[in-house]
Amino acid sequence: MTPRKHAQRPPPTSQKPRTKADGVSLPRRSRGDAIKKATPAALPEDEATVATLVRDVGAVIDVARRQVAVTTNATLTGLYWQIGRRVRTEVLDERRAAYGEVIVSAVGRQLEADYGRGFGEKSLRHMIRFAQAFPDGDCLRTAETIVVTHFCSSSYIDDELKRTFYAEMCRVEGWSRRALTERIDGMLFERTALSKKPDALVRKELAALQDKSELSPALVFRDPYVLDFLELADAYSEKDLETAILREMEHFLLELGTGFAFVARQKRITLDGDDYYLDLLFFHRRMRRLVAVELKIGDFKPADSGQMQLYLSWLDRHERQPFRAAPARNHPLRRQEARNSRVSGSRRTGHPRR
Repeated sequence: MTPRKHAQRPPPTSQKPRTKADGVSLPRRSRGDAIKKATPAALPEDEATVATLVRDVGAVIDVARRQVAVTTNATLTGLYWQIGRRVRTEVLDERRAAYGEVIVSAVGRQLEADYGRGFGEKSLRHMIRFAQAFPDGDCLRTAETIVVTHFCSSSYIDDELKRTFYAEMCRVEGWSRRALTERIDGMLFERTALSKKPDALVRKELAALQDKSELSPALVFRDPYVLDFLELADAYSEKDLETAILREMEHFLLELGTGFAFVARQKRITLDGDDYYLDLLFFHRRMRRLVAVELKIGDFKPADSGQMQLYLSWLDRHERQPFRAAPARNHPLRRQEARNSRVSGSRRTGHPRR
């Protein structure tokens, strides 16, 4: 019987590379290792160059974004005013008032279907009111600095002087729409010293605000100030009022208005060898002047005015910098009570303290 021959295996020519399928654990190569091999180590001067480029390019981007926002806002303001004027003159004049409302509704529905909710019936009526409040298009002069929604909100104010006041204060102080609504609801214009002046003087101050963006004390100071957030009891002293103001300084500054900065409490003033103490001292950045506040529970008397004038003269002589305006006194502080009664909080007559 012939023995069976087994086939001989061919000699291995090459060894296959091991893979994960062969059940062999291979060293893992991280992505960071690849980056380290591909990127040379940064030198200190390279890091400084990168930081400089990022800062400079970022500044260019920020400027471009602001320019786009300004251009977009000006374009939208002009568009809203033109749409409102066209619809108002073509449809809602006296000759077509009978069916004008129906036409506006139909136009609004069609525009909303074609261009979106921003041009629906409700928005269209805002545009009409906008054009009605500013018939000469004066608003377009400041369209780059006032958001179009601010114009729409202020356009529902019937009085022209009040409307101009809110529009210009929006531009100068950069109010948000929410801030504008709160100030209108809080009757800010009626609480300014400006509203107590004749219309001719009001127009003169508003014209100066439009041309030079200069804030006068009559535009800044309010009478009365609403200090309900202090949560004072029905009976309180001047010291309690001062302590509550300092405790709620953030809310108090918001009530004072934009631009106020706290300087000192119980500012010592020396007159003829006697020490007097001013309750609160602030600085207004846009007016560039110190603002003195004296707290007094009760009516404001002529003697209080004379005492405050002495304080202002001392501040003007000893505290005012050459480039700043003369110090000013604020109007009496009032706190609104639950029954809408008001408590005077004007300046206190300073008694000397040894």
